[in-house]
Amino acid sequence: MAFTETTTTGYGTRVGNSFKAIGSGFLLFVLGTALLWWNEGRAVKTEKMLDEAGSAYVEMENPNKKDASLEGELICGTAMATTEDSLSDAQFGIGAKAIALRRSVEYYQWVEHSQTKKEDKLGGKEVTTTTYTYSKQWVSSPIQSSQFHDPAYQNKNMVLTTVEDAEQYAENVSFGAYKLNESLIHSISSREGMDLAIAEDLLAQFDKSTQAAYERFYGVQKSIQQPAQQPVQQPASQAIPDSIMALLPDSVKAQLDSLQAVNDSINKQMANAENKKDLAYIHQAGNVLYFGRVPSAPEVGDVRVTFEKVVPAKVTVMAVVDGDTFKPFKAKNGKRFQTLVMGKKSGDEIIEAEKEANNMILWALRIFGILMVIGGLKGIFGFIETILKVVPFIAGIFGWGVGLVCTVLGIVWSLIVIAIAWLFYRPLLGISLLVLAGFLVWVFAFKGKDKLKELAQKGKTQAAPQPAPVNSPENV
Repeated sequence: MAFTETTTTGYGTRVGNSFKAIGSGFLLFVLGTALLWWNEGRAVKTEKMLDEAGSAYVEMENPNKKDASLEGELICGTAMATTEDSLSDAQFGIGAKAIALRRSVEYYQWVEHSQTKKEDKLGGKEVTTTTYTYSKQWVSSPIQSSQFHDPAYQNKNMVLTTVEDAEQYAENVSFGAYKLNESLIHSISSREGMDLAIAEDLLAQFDKSTQAAYERFYGVQKSIQQPAQQPVQQPASQAIPDSIMALLPDSVKAQLDSLQAVNDSINKQMANAENKKDLAYIHQAGNVLYFGRVPSAPEVGDVRVTFEKVVPAKVTVMAVVDGDTFKPFKAKNGKRFQTLVMGKKSGDEIIEAEKEANNMILWALRIFGILMVIGGLKGIFGFIETILKVVPFIAGIFGWGVGLVCTVLGIVWSLIVIAIAWLFYRPLLGISLLVLAGFLVWVFAFKGKDKLKELAQKGKTQAAPQPAPVNSPENV
């Protein structure tokens, strides 16, 4: 069920806020401009560094053997990343020989969603209507429901336990005859689920504390009834006398033997399940430990903890050889570069992928910077529309015009900033962008003015009286 709040802001308050927004708009404009300038320089420097690295690297033919001639060289080599380090999660008493251990936690919580609608009223007032809705979701951290707007949902959240996300890495990870540095180790992404072997006494302790937390919030609940185990029927081979079995064809005997093998496997699994202690509030499935009554029907407060490990894998490293380890490549412009990618890759493939990533970042930051500039200009000149809010219809027309002008000016200004930055770093493309910006200014400022004059002249011509025809009654 939705909950609605309505607030009214007076005309004087709105005007005052619009003038206060001039300062924040100016700050946003400056930050957007600075971001555009910095981004262009970053992209050019990164591209030059990648070009330098692409022409300087050498292939490491055999990483399993140290090569003194590669000392100080930027190499590209492929080998298995392995470790003998044993890592452990002390809180849950589990561990493994792995490159990294990761523990991620999710909580089942009520989540508040809001949708806001604003409406201008005659006289300059603004009525804001906010509708709040609520849904249950798995989230990465507990939500304080005491801050919810709907009183019916306040204090509806709780958690059965609190567990922090955690990760740890091996200190010694080998790459053939070499060792990976910390940054390269953190780039390995060969994750897989971790086998859980949590001690039964610890599980019982978790179960007891989880039950206490559950009953404090929900009250005492009936015990969960587990379905009784159904006995597995014995295969027909065990019910058939040996005398009859001797008369059966070999193909039938083979099928009966296969059924017996399946039966033995099922009985073994059931025996293992029976030997494992069944807990009411703690459940383990694969690499997930679940705190709650029924994992298939989660309740608010349930917690699930997922355990993963990073296992040895084939990786490709591009970095400078530094003794028995590696360090970043330093280009002439000061930019540093080292990378680790999964699987076998050539140096050219790595450089090409890095250039594509650099280009994507360039355009993403360009768009973001332009939006910041436009938003800053709208914040600076937004007071014009707010002053006219006394008559919402007129304010809407002027607001649309102010928005259009700010958008055009923001784009033009951004192109100028980008062009000047490119003039500083790459003159040829910078000149092209300046020409484009100048064309937009001419179209907007002069061509538009000429179009208005043309329309005005046409209006005067149509309004002027036309002379009567020669044969008309007025000339007879």
